[in-house]
Amino acid sequence: MNSPTAVLVVRCMIRDTIRQSLASRSFWLLVGLSGLCTLLCLSVGVEGATAVRPRGEIELYGADRQPYTGLNRGHGTISLGFGAVRVEQWRDPESSIRMLEILLALVVAGAVGMLLLLLWASGFLPEFLQPGAASVLLTKPVPRWALLVGKFCGVLAFVAIQIAVFVVGAWAALGLRTGVWHPGYLVCIPLLVLQFAVLYSFSALLAVWTRNTVVYVVGSLLFWALCSGVNVSRLGAVLEAEGGQTPAVSPVVQGLLEVGYWVLPKPVDLEAVSRQALRTEQHFRPLPELKALESDRSSLAHSVLTSLYV
Repeated sequence: MNSPTAVLVVRCMIRDTIRQSLASRSFWLLVGLSGLCTLLCLSVGVEGATAVRPRGEIELYGADRQPYTGLNRGHGTISLGFGAVRVEQWRDPESSIRMLEILLALVVAGAVGMLLLLLWASGFLPEFLQPGAASVLLTKPVPRWALLVGKFCGVLAFVAIQIAVFVVGAWAALGLRTGVWHPGYLVCIPLLVLQFAVLYSFSALLAVWTRNTVVYVVGSLLFWALCSGVNVSRLGAVLEAEGGQTPAVSPVVQGLLEVGYWVLPKPVDLEAVSRQALRTEQHFRPLPELKALESDRSSLAHSVLTSLYV
């Protein structure tokens, strides 16, 4: 099969996947959840005087690592549900809204959203790759790799649409209601799509290998947990070495961590990029292990690039 034909097949598979997504109930369920989140953001309001942030403190813990007790607070409030629920501002309005955006990006979209999208995508590749599937039987002259690439790109296109609807909807709603417009929040769209693409690439490998939906879902989650563990452990080992501490693991384990770190995807490092874009250090203390990314043995740019080949 020549190149123009392969490109045509990939394009057709992308369109077919998006069409299949639009016809599924899961699509409208995810859109509905994004709509509810947008409505919640539309119900947010800030009123009254602003709060004062003591120098060196963040939202949850102060410089003394003790919970922030509310000293020097003003009398402003943040309202939810169009005024149905009111809570005292913990910071100035801009910082309060940015903290809400961080929670939406890292917890709702980054954790819960990734899980929901992975479960939604679980029905595509395993069933699609069955020998008796109509798409496989009716396209026998077409190589499987072209069908797989088209389906993979179609799923990513759908995920990009869903993430864009969620992020842009929440960003616009908060901006219209509070007047706080944080452009860095929109950077979460490509970063979240990248995180899903890295996870889904291994999921696609499991789908090709097993053609089993349960193995696909469970294996993907276990793989993501393994990558996160290796990522954090290696950064911790680098931090210990930089500080002159005695390594807590043997040289053999250190070597395995080093190899695993550069071979496997790095979800913690990818999340660090999102944290930098959202400037979370003003609100939450980062993992101590992330300081290792500033050492000579680590590079955030190299980390992201080596996560893409999976």
